[in-house]
Amino acid sequence: MRIVFMGTPEFAVPSLELLIREGYDVAAVVTQPDRPKGRKRTLTPPPVKEVALKHGLPVLQPERIRRPEAVEAIAAYKPDLIVTAAYGQILPVAVLELPRLGCINVHGSLLPKYRGGAPIQRAIMNGERVTGVTIMYMAEGLDTGDMISRVEVPIADDDTSGTLFAKLSVAGAELLGRTLPSIADGTAVAVPQNDAEATYAPNLTRDDERIDWSRSAREIYNQVRGLSPFAGAFTLWNGEPFKVWACAVSDDSADTAAAPGEVVRVTGEGIAVQTGNGVLLLTQIQPAGKRAMPAAEWLKGARLAVGTVFGGGEL
Repeated sequence: MRIVFMGTPEFAVPSLELLIREGYDVAAVVTQPDRPKGRKRTLTPPPVKEVALKHGLPVLQPERIRRPEAVEAIAAYKPDLIVTAAYGQILPVAVLELPRLGCINVHGSLLPKYRGGAPIQRAIMNGERVTGVTIMYMAEGLDTGDMISRVEVPIADDDTSGTLFAKLSVAGAELLGRTLPSIADGTAVAVPQNDAEATYAPNLTRDDERIDWSRSAREIYNQVRGLSPFAGAFTLWNGEPFKVWACAVSDDSADTAAAPGEVVRVTGEGIAVQTGNGVLLLTQIQPAGKRAMPAAEWLKGARLAVGTVFGGGEL
């Protein structure tokens, strides 16, 4: 089996490493172009590219996979199978039809739930207790192809998107290793998805990141976990973004006279804020223009009074 692997972030790395370790013929690796990162905007290669180059594999980085020249470049490797994992672009029909064994995707959810680009983040944000990985044949629709195999992974109460990405990336690679032999020998069973059970996980927007203090403490806690350590959840303080990287649902009783978003206590553990239902303790924060830090550290020099209300105003 000549395989073309397509993936970009850390999530995809264990799957590529599995193919290499198991001795599969990886003809080429397709990944996103290098992007500027950090304060100095240094041009940085995707993690998958770094692994591919380390093992001497050819790397393609088309800006748009739909362009004819990109399709032709992939076709030149004559793949029997294309394996994708968090590649970051929708494959056109011209690519889907290239390999004789089809295209498969390592998707970070239990399909048909959480189709789309942010299944891991949204599973946490929605308070799910279990998620997983599905390996599926790719089709024209958004994660609508027939399922081949899947594995469940519990979501711990303290999981963030970062920790869950790591768990699912390893689980996905192991599942890929168990699934490929059946694809190679033609015994893989393709199971159609039940579209009536489908839910969607669209890419995150700025609105998804803003904290709505009228929601419950548990809902906001899940939102913060689901956005950490990537985009981060934020509120407003003095008219500027104030990020919340970590928090806890407080055991303290709510102050029924306090408004949602109002600081009800300032302690050595952090900032206690009233929500629509319960109190949320902010423990790791990042004021505008500063680094992320423990809330207790910031409070030593900040003038934050009880009664301050987070979240008012426009960006």
